[in-house]
Amino acid sequence: MDIKKLLKHVPWLLLGILGACCLAVVALRRGEHISALWIVVASVSVYLVAYRYYSLYIAQKVMKLDPTRATPAVINNDGLNYVPTNRYVLFGHHFAAIAGAGPLVGPVLAAQMGYLPGTLWLLAGVVLAGAVQDFMVLFISSRRNGASLGEMIKEEMGRVPGTIALFGCFLIMIIILAVLALIVVKALAESPWGVFTVCSTVPIALFMGIYMRFLRPGRVGEVSVIGIVLLVASIYFGGVIAHDPYWGPALTFKDTTITFVLVGYAFVSALLPVWLILAPRDYLATFLKIGVIVGLAIGIVIINPELKMPAVTQYVDGTGPLWKGALFPFLFITIACGAVSGFHALIASGTTPKLLANENDARLIGYGAMLMESFVAIMALVAASIIEPGLYFAMNTPPAGLGITMPNLHEMGGDNAALIMAQLKDASAPRGSNRQLLGLCDLP
Repeated sequence: MDIKKLLKHVPWLLLGILGACCLAVVALRRGEHISALWIVVASVSVYLVAYRYYSLYIAQKVMKLDPTRATPAVINNDGLNYVPTNRYVLFGHHFAAIAGAGPLVGPVLAAQMGYLPGTLWLLAGVVLAGAVQDFMVLFISSRRNGASLGEMIKEEMGRVPGTIALFGCFLIMIIILAVLALIVVKALAESPWGVFTVCSTVPIALFMGIYMRFLRPGRVGEVSVIGIVLLVASIYFGGVIAHDPYWGPALTFKDTTITFVLVGYAFVSALLPVWLILAPRDYLATFLKIGVIVGLAIGIVIINPELKMPAVTQYVDGTGPLWKGALFPFLFITIACGAVSGFHALIASGTTPKLLANENDARLIGYGAMLMESFVAIMALVAASIIEPGLYFAMNTPPAGLGITMPNLHEMGGDNAALIMAQLKDASAPRGSNRQLLGLCDLP
C-alpha cells in the first residue's frame, strides 16, 4: 500500500486511540466522580471511526452499493410519493422520523442503573447492530422498488406470513404513534409558546418545499439559511406571544383540542406530496434537534461538569424505585431508540427509500442518521447523570410513593438531601422529561 494512503489513516488511528482511552476511563474509574467530557469524547470518537470504516466496509463489501443503479425514486418519479430528494434533506427527513421521544426518555430512565451500562449499550448497540439494521433495511427496500417491510416479508415467505406481518406492523404503528402523540400533546397543552412555534413550522416548511421545487431547485443551502432564520424567529416570537395578555390565552389549548389538531394535521400531510410538507418540515426540525444536542455537547466541553450518578448503582438487580427490572434484559428494552430499534425498519422501508436519489446516499441516511440518534441518547443520559442522584430518583416518583426521607436520599447518593427535600415539598416539583432540563440547569 502506498505510504500516502497509509498516512491518511493516521488521524483516524489517533482518534480511535483517543476514543478507546476515554472509554476505558468511563468503564474503569470507580469510587469518584468523573467528568461528563469523557463520555462525550468517547462517543464522538466511536461514531466517527465507525462511520468512516465499518459503514464503508458494509457499503462496499457487503451491500456493494451501485451509484449508477436507478433508485425507485428515479424510476417511479410521480411527484407525490416517489421523488428524488437531496441527500441532506432526506437525512433530515429520516432522522426526524426515527428520533422522536425514544432516545430522550429511554436513556434517562436507564440512568437508574448508572451511566456505564447505558453508555456501553448505546455505543456497541448502534455501531454493530442498530445502524447496520437501518442501513440494511433501507438498502433492501430500495432494491425492491421501495417495498415496505410487510410487503418484503410477503414476497419472501408467502401470503399468510406477509399478511400477519402487515397486520403486526399496523398494530405496532398504532401503539407507537399513540405513545409519541401523547408526549407531544402533554408538551403542548397549556403552552402557547410551544403551540405557536410548532404551528409556525408548517407554513415555513411549505415555503421551503415550494422554494426547492419551483423557485430555486437544488439550492438547499439557501433554503436552509432561510428556514433556520424563520425557525429562530418563530421561537423568539413564541415567547413574546406567550406573555401577551390577548394572544397568550388565545393560543392556550387543552390536551383534547391539541389531539384533534394533530390527527387533522397527520391526515392532511399524508395526502399532500411528500416534498411539500413532510420532507421539508422534518428537515427543518432536524436543525433544531441537532442544534440543541450539539450545543449541549459544546457546553459540556466548556464547563466540564461531573457525573453525579455512580457508574453502576445498586439497582442493577431490579429493585430500583423508578421501574422494576434487572439489568438483563430490561436495559435493552428500556434503551431501544439510540441503540437497536425494530421500529426503525418501518421507517427505513417507508417513505425514505421512495425519496432516495442515489444508492450511495443510503450510507449517510441509513447508518449516519442512526449514529446521530445514538448521540442524542448519549446526551440525554449525560443530562440525567449530572443531576444529584437523590434528586434524580425523587423527582421521578412522588415522595410518598418512595417513602423518601433524609437517610433515603443520602443512601441514593445525594449530597444535598436537605435542599432536595425542600424542593420536593412543592407539588409542582419537576418530573418526567423535565429532568433533562433540570440536568442542563444543574451545570455550574
